[in-house]
Amino acid sequence: MYLGASRMSNPQRPADVEALLLALQAEIQAILGEQLVGLYLHGSLASGDFNPYRSDIDVIAVTEGEPGPQTIEALKALHASMASGDLEWAKKLEVSYIPRDAIRRFDPSNALHPALRADGTFDFDYHGPDWMIQRHVLREKGIALLGPDPKTLVDPVPPEDLRRGVLGVLHEWWQPMLTGPAFLAEPEYQAYAVHTMCRALYTLERLDVASKPVAARWALQALDVRFKEQFAALVEEALAWKRGDPFDHLGETLEMIRYTLERVREGGGGFAEEA
Repeated sequence: MYLGASRMSNPQRPADVEALLLALQAEIQAILGEQLVGLYLHGSLASGDFNPYRSDIDVIAVTEGEPGPQTIEALKALHASMASGDLEWAKKLEVSYIPRDAIRRFDPSNALHPALRADGTFDFDYHGPDWMIQRHVLREKGIALLGPDPKTLVDPVPPEDLRRGVLGVLHEWWQPMLTGPAFLAEPEYQAYAVHTMCRALYTLERLDVASKPVAARWALQALDVRFKEQFAALVEEALAWKRGDPFDHLGETLEMIRYTLERVREGGGGFAEEA
């Protein structure tokens, strides 16, 4: 299959990130060969809000059909080897391998695909409602390292699907945190939760997607008095947080999750403070 031109090194990306991406591209091409349709950046590297002190590297490999068992094992070995090597960013890499027919639109019955997860494990992973949002980001802002324009692979995501994606993530992932918050023990995940609540509120209000920093700044300006009085300092600290810094705000983080869920129960809109 014709892959189109490979994108050359991008001097605007940090050199160590670029080194990882070039190595990753070469290794994935070697394993997948003609089965590789394209390789794409999404997340903060695509939106322009990449921060080397707290961001991850998010990649989607679009394939022609599902990789077979031997290919899966080769990809698993590749990611384990990269994580144990000298490429610093390999430990902050997330990669999903999604077939061309599945990437076009979200289908919960066709959402189990191989993935390198944030914790470094590699297996088949359920790409749930948040992938309505990820598809939107890929289509509108995704950067092709290799292959065709992502707009040719992903259908436009209607605003109502963005809303459905946010509601699904809030109820399936974040609501259970209120009674079982073990995931939030780490400072990184508390800061992540604060940013994610801002992003969820932004999408529910504006039916669009913004990066976490943009959504956090919007929340500080646009949301109601209760939000500003209870959470402004928490959001500001999350904005300034760097990987390795302390962030010991479990109670406040849980309250912010609870606030977001309450807003959803009240109707999922009208969050902005009236003039």
